[in-house]
Amino acid sequence: MATDILDNLRDLASPKFIDEDPTNIHIRAAALFGRLKTLNRAANTTTRIHKEATAEARHEMDQSHLGLQNLLYEKRHLEREIEKCRQFASIYQDIPLHSLEDFKQLAPQAARAEDVLSDEHQLMLNRLSFELAERQRLDLRKKELLQKKEELLKESKVKVATMDSVKSQIDVLMKTASEIQKKVDELVLPVNAPAENSVTG
Repeated sequence: MATDILDNLRDLASPKFIDEDPTNIHIRAAALFGRLKTLNRAANTTTRIHKEATAEARHEMDQSHLGLQNLLYEKRHLEREIEKCRQFASIYQDIPLHSLEDFKQLAPQAARAEDVLSDEHQLMLNRLSFELAERQRLDLRKKELLQKKEELLKESKVKVATMDSVKSQIDVLMKTASEIQKKVDELVLPVNAPAENSVTG
């Protein structure tokens, strides 16, 4: 289209139009220049539209690339965290638990249902919960027994003290009785002695 206009302009400047009326040539040239300007404006508009579309596409591509980089970073981060979790040695691995058979017999029914027994992770969680509950129960029982032991020891000490007191009182009584017995014997001897003398005389 533009090449046709340029060709027409060249024709107007060629010798074959030398005899034409200059006004006529000016009018035709002005019309051709007008069409050329219109085409130029349309080309500029199209170029601007394509530049904007290209910039928008580039922006979207940059955003997609940035999103992809973020996803890759997050993926690597999650992979590292997963690896850390796999290498983490939890204390539960060293805790002596009830055997699986004991767990099946002693644990509440809900903790040892079929769906739990088939899920290794949930089974371990339930075994740990049961172990904790058992240890808390046994610890409470131990504290109760220790308290009872303390009470029995106190009672025992009181009884021992009472027995020691009774024993010392018995010892005092025995000593007193022994002294009284001696005095009685001393009194009885002089009384018996004159009677014996009178019998022999």
